[in-house]
Amino acid sequence: MALLDSLLSAFKGGEENRVPLAPGTLQGWMPAFADHGGARLYQYDRAVREGFLSNPIAQRSVRIVAEGVGQAPMSGNDPDLAALIAATSAGQSLIETLAAHVLLHGNGYVQIIKDASGRPIELFALRPDRVKIVAGHDGWPCAYEYSVFGDLITIPVEDDNGWPNIVQIKAMHPLDDHLGASALAAAQQAVAIHNAASEWNRSLLENAARPSGALIYDTGDGAGLTRDQFERLKGELETAFSGSGNAGRPMLLDGGLRWQSMAMSPADMDFATLKSAAAREIALAFGVPPMLLGLPGDNTYANYREANRALWRLTLLPLAEKLLAALLEGLSPWFPGSTLAIDLDRITALSEDRERLWQQVSGAEFLSRAEKRQMLGFPAEENIQ
Repeated sequence: MALLDSLLSAFKGGEENRVPLAPGTLQGWMPAFADHGGARLYQYDRAVREGFLSNPIAQRSVRIVAEGVGQAPMSGNDPDLAALIAATSAGQSLIETLAAHVLLHGNGYVQIIKDASGRPIELFALRPDRVKIVAGHDGWPCAYEYSVFGDLITIPVEDDNGWPNIVQIKAMHPLDDHLGASALAAAQQAVAIHNAASEWNRSLLENAARPSGALIYDTGDGAGLTRDQFERLKGELETAFSGSGNAGRPMLLDGGLRWQSMAMSPADMDFATLKSAAAREIALAFGVPPMLLGLPGDNTYANYREANRALWRLTLLPLAEKLLAALLEGLSPWFPGSTLAIDLDRITALSEDRERLWQQVSGAEFLSRAEKRQMLGFPAEENIQ
């Protein structure tokens, strides 16, 4: 229980170790990669702050996928197993939390909390950035190290009975034996562009929502402003005429001063298009149709219903099946012969597909009733007369 209490306290708050943002042309909006000995290392903390906490497209994409997977209806033959998985982890949905971890980090870790007899009583989702895999001499993981505010907890892969203590779910990574690849890492360039475009637009808004013009001093004799005159004029412009609150304010010029407006260049005008393209790339990385995010200019899907069905077929169902399969495999020593899957008949977005399948199977006269039931996911009836 002391271990459980220490892990639960990690979700209740506390000071985080802040990773400073590297300076750039636009402070902070740089890809969350750092050069280390010629290699580019992915900084998870920084990527989450820039990509999830500061970017509305990435955050909404993750929430659509994670909440959709977490609310997907499940079916199985063991109510105890279903109740164990459906229970919350530190007050949050276990499946939703794992889905978000896999999207953001590429890995999800579930600790199996057991009672005195060794039977699972709770599934706890560990923060993946706090988990370190300890590999044995054969290269396979032999333990997991979990750090909680400076305290290091070592959790063996298996208990004394040879049953698992932690279940790891990871996205496929072709260059790493132990860790998965995150969708957020793939979207980092697009996130940096989208954040930079938002910062650019904010700067334009603070400067009367248009590029600044130029004050031209021309007295005809070629004389220029003194340094004191230049600094005074500059200060008056910044105080009285810059910012959204002073937009449209008339300017009184004298002494040979003339205002020359500067139109927005084609490159500046193209910033809006660049931002929309970056937003679509972010949605693509997380597997969310851009239409569901309200992004303009995307006509890939004919309507909202088709886009929602594609979201379920291409993103939500594969991720949900990956999570449930990993949990079922890890818990199989205590629940042998149990099944766990997504109930497709209860998903509204797929109702048309299921109705079409039912019509096709019902019209197949060459199939027996038992075969039709099996094709629809039902057990075959016995002793059919």
